[in-house]
This record gives sequence, C-alpha cells and structure tokens, in this order.
Amino acid sequence: MKKWLAQYVGKDVEQTELFPLLFRGAGVALASQLLGAGISYFTQVLLARWMGATDYGTYDYIIAIATLVGYVAGLGLPNSMLRFIPEYTVKQDWGRLKGLILSSWGVVLLSSLLLAVVGSTTVAWLSQISSLPSDSIKFGLWTVPLLALVRQQLEMTRASKQIALAYLPSAVFLPLLVIFGSAYYGQELTSKLALIITMVSLAVVIIAQLWCFKVWFEKKCHAIKSIYVPKEWLAVAFPLLLNDGAHMILSQTDILMIGSTLGSFQVGIYTAALKTSAWVGFILVAVNAIAAPMFATLYTQGRLKDLQELVANIARWLFFPALLIAIALIINADAVLGLFGEEFVAGRWEMTVLIAGQLVNVGAGPVGYIMQMTGYHRQCAYVVCCSAFLNLILNSILIPMIGILGAAIATAITMALWNIWLHQLVVKKIGVQPSIISAFKLGR
Repeated sequence: MKKWLAQYVGKDVEQTELFPLLFRGAGVALASQLLGAGISYFTQVLLARWMGATDYGTYDYIIAIATLVGYVAGLGLPNSMLRFIPEYTVKQDWGRLKGLILSSWGVVLLSSLLLAVVGSTTVAWLSQISSLPSDSIKFGLWTVPLLALVRQQLEMTRASKQIALAYLPSAVFLPLLVIFGSAYYGQELTSKLALIITMVSLAVVIIAQLWCFKVWFEKKCHAIKSIYVPKEWLAVAFPLLLNDGAHMILSQTDILMIGSTLGSFQVGIYTAALKTSAWVGFILVAVNAIAAPMFATLYTQGRLKDLQELVANIARWLFFPALLIAIALIINADAVLGLFGEEFVAGRWEMTVLIAGQLVNVGAGPVGYIMQMTGYHRQCAYVVCCSAFLNLILNSILIPMIGILGAAIATAITMALWNIWLHQLVVKKIGVQPSIISAFKLGR
C-alpha cells in the first residue's frame, strides 16, 4: 500500500510523519463522511417522497433560514477553533485551550438563543413572508441554537483531530435519527413534523457528542486554570464571522430567493438538484476535515515546503474522482433525480450547471481553508463577501428571468469566481500553489 502511495504521489511517504497522518485521518474522515453523506442523501430522498415537492421545499426553505442564522450565531468562533486549538496544542498552552473551549461554547449558546428570540419576534410582526406560513418559520427558528451548537462541537472535535467523533454524530447518527423518526409518519409526514423530528435529533447528537468530547478535554485540561484572551480570539473570530456569513449567503441565497419569489415547490425541485451536485465536491470536504488543522500546524512551524507538498497531493488525489462523479451524475441525471420522485427530474439542467461550478471548486484546491488557517482570514473574508454580494445580484436578476436555472447559473458563476480569486491570493501571499494544474506542473 505504501509503495503504491509513493508511486501515486511521487514521494516516499515514510520521509515525514505528515502523510501517514493524513492518510489515516483522511481515511476516517472520508469513510465517516461518505457513510454520512449517503445516509443524509437517502434521508432527503425519503423526506421528498413522503412529503412531496411542496412540503419538502417548505422544510428545506426553513432549514436554510435556520442554518444561515445559526452561522451568524457562531460569531466566527467555530472556525476559530481550527486556528487556535492546533496552535495551543503544539505550544502546550492548555490554559488558553481550556478558556477558549469553555467560553466559546457558552457564547455560541447565548448568541443563538438571542437570535432565535429576535428572529421569532420579527417574523411575528410581519404579516407575510414569501409564500410560506410565518408560523412554520417562527417554529423553525428554534432549531438555530441546536444547529449552532452542533457546528461548534464539530469544529472543536475536528480541530483536536478526533475526526470520528467530529463527523459520525452529525454526519451519520443525525440523519439516521431523522429517518427513524420520519418513518413513523410515512406519507403523513408534514414539514412541521419533520422540523420537530430534526430538533429532537439535533438535541440527542449534541448531548452525546459533548459527553464523549469531555473525556479528551479533561485529559488535556484537568486541574488547569483557564486563561481567557477574548481580544485575541475575537480578532480572528469576527473576520471569520464575515467569511462564514458570506459563505452561507453563497450557499443559501439561491434557496431563499427561490422560496420568496417562486414558492416552495420550486425550492423542492432546486434543492434536489443542488444536493445531488454536491457529491462532486464531497471528497474535497472530506479531506479538508483532517487537512485544515494541518495547514495551521505546518504554517505555524514554518514548514512551507511540506505545506506545498500536502496541498499538491490533495489536488492530485481529488480532482479525477470528482470528475468521474460529475460525468456519472450528468449521464444518469434522470435516474438519480427520479429517486426523489418523478417531479424532481425537471431539475436536470440545474444540476448540470451546478456540477460545473463544483468542478472548479475542486480543481482550485482547499484555498479557503489555506487562507483562514494561515492568518489571511481577513483577505479571505473580503473575497467571499464580494462574491456573496455578486451572488445576490445575479440571483435577483436571473431568477425572475429564467427561474431556478438562473439560480443555478448564478451559484455556479460565483463559486468559480471566488475559488479562482482565492487561488491567486494563496499563490501571492503564501507562496503555495494548490490547484490541480499547478500540482501536475510541480510534479513533473
């Protein structure tokens, strides 16, 4: 196996501890997320078949709103875990590590509860929000604290290199709980019942994951006095909040604008196409699960040569599997989308356009994480904010003109733009070339 890997990456994998760690960690992350993505996708298929396009669209529209608000509730602290936990671990600064984990969890809980209250109150004052009932949206906003805490705990455990604990609860157990709860109702399932089942499932995941994380936490920080440096943490967290918010606008604007202008039925059709196209970028997400903290560690240690080697090999490992997945999905579009129900086949062209954007995303490499984990989070936030603004403009123009195909075009163009822009910044600021094209040039 090592011999094959050495031939594949063009290096002796035993020359450094970097690649064995990556292979083990990425293997766990990939297996966990592959299983989780399959179960999650199957969950969406079942929900769509049980509820129909309209109710399924209502459910996804509300979850999109709650997810967006949940990212804001994080105040940038979840992503800052990926920056600070590896740094404090390398330096064995257990006091700051303990203070960061305790304070960030409490802050995320309080801010998410506050936003849920404010959001529910705001919706109550409005007589109508798009074509969806305001009562459902008010109820759905109470998933915000749960979604925010699940993400906070995922990033805490991920940054501590507990990859299985990070991804199995939310990627595998959560959708399984939703399936089992929803199966009880079957064809009688409604969007509100699905929301209740999702909230209960999120609560179970939070409690179980926090209990398991406590073992690692107490081993590192037992009898250690907490050290709090909020200015240091917030100086990194707030730019990451802008970055997170912009990312969420990029990922949710299309769904929110379709829901507010075209209605929940079109949201359902588009969401099926969007979630199916995400399979193309899935491997990049899985490998980033272990690679992101490693970017921070290597950069902190000044090992730029190893960082270049890491990102070049990631590019070579990921692009061709992603390309094969893209081709397979496009060729079998009707059959794949038909799993959701016959009415969802109408989203085949939207799925094709979104797949094109995903290929650019994978081909550019893990540019966003490289920028964030090496101290260039402000520049990354600026790029993503500009892209989010462009995405908003393009969606507002194209959706009224050509419907959900316009949303797909806007999303794909924006995804390609910000990946190319960030790639150029990574090359200029860090001196690392992460794209598939650069990887093959450097491998010669």
